Amino acid sequence: MKAIIFTRYGSPDVLQRVDVPEPEPKDNQVKVKFVAASANPLDWHLMRGAPFIARIGNGYFKPKNGVMGADVAGRVTAVGKNVTRFKVGDEVFGCGEATFADYVCISENMLALKPANVTFEEAASTPVVGFTAIQGLRDTGRIQAGDKVVIKGASGGVGSFAVQYARACGAEVTAVCSTRNVELVRSIGAHHVVDYTQTDFTRTGQQYDLIYDAVGNCSVAAYRRALTPTGRGVTAGFTSLFGIFAAALGGKWASKPGGQQIGLMGTAKPNQDDLLVIQNLLETRKVVPVIDRCYDLAEAAEAIRYLETMRARGKVIITVQPD
Repeated sequence: MKAIIFTRYGSPDVLQRVDVPEPEPKDNQVKVKFVAASANPLDWHLMRGAPFIARIGNGYFKPKNGVMGADVAGRVTAVGKNVTRFKVGDEVFGCGEATFADYVCISENMLALKPANVTFEEAASTPVVGFTAIQGLRDTGRIQAGDKVVIKGASGGVGSFAVQYARACGAEVTAVCSTRNVELVRSIGAHHVVDYTQTDFTRTGQQYDLIYDAVGNCSVAAYRRALTPTGRGVTAGFTSLFGIFAAALGGKWASKPGGQQIGLMGTAKPNQDDLLVIQNLLETRKVVPVIDRCYDLAEAAEAIRYLETMRARGKVIITVQPD
């Protein structure tokens, strides 16, 4: 079978489509025939080994594990002897490793049935961004119905999911994006839209219960200005290593017991319970994935190259294109 790998760190030019042995499921695994996957910033950070912290555990000078992909959707072709939730022929989606490949074996706990009213491409677009948005808003941000919530970076993969999830939670959602994406984020449910090229939402005098920054460039001072006295600021993305430390250390200094809480959400943790939450959001169409472009598996390098431009609206999908 074919898989996308890299044997050295660098630009998308290092990606190779090579022949590898077809995997067989372990006792608790499900073998899935690839139909679609999505590209995430995690993929290109690992590919480039940048920032340098991305190399921890994977080799400082040469990748020990040069596989690509986490999200996937497809059809079950085999199951391990202990698997009880899935059977051959089921249409599934979930989160695993090395999903940019013709076949992938994934723990049954990291898969869910694809809703019949959702395409493979839509399903494949959601696991990583869904975990990030849900855990950041629900667990770190403690979102409540009636909260006034800002989603910064609202037109991206995480941001577009977060806008819809926050609205599903009963929040009043203000989306922050560029001029070209104003109508897009309004169409997915934002109550208010701020064009950051025209207005700094932190200097309008409006205060919010929760600010969720999917970009990672909101300063601690900006959080403090725009949050209510007991508001929560959650940094979910990052643009530089300096930004990570600034948010972590500055947020810790600025956070006060019983007052404003500002900081990083930490790494999203894939789990079955939240995957089932995503499944329900998709099935009820409370979240309708935003997909910018689709690429064939053989064009994975071009998909990552486009994702790196930071101009994608919603998700970039890798799929099986018809001949």
